[in-house]
Amino acid sequence: MSTLEGVPQFDRRMLEALICPQTHQRLDYDASAQELISRSANLAFPIRAGIPILLISEARALD
Repeated sequence: MSTLEGVPQFDRRMLEALICPQTHQRLDYDASAQELISRSANLAFPIRAGIPILLISEARALD
C-alpha cells in the first residue's frame, strides 16, 4: 500500500479477491471517493485508512 499525504491508499490488486457481501458480484473501485462500488446491489462501501469496510450496514445507497 502506498501513502498519499500520510493516508494509506487502497491496493487495487485486492479487487480480484473482494466481492459484494450482498450479491457476491464484483466490485468497482472509485479512487476519488475511496469507495468500492457494487452496481448489482446499488451500494458503495467505504475504504478507511486503506481498508475496505464490506459491511452492508456501513454502505451507502447509490443514487
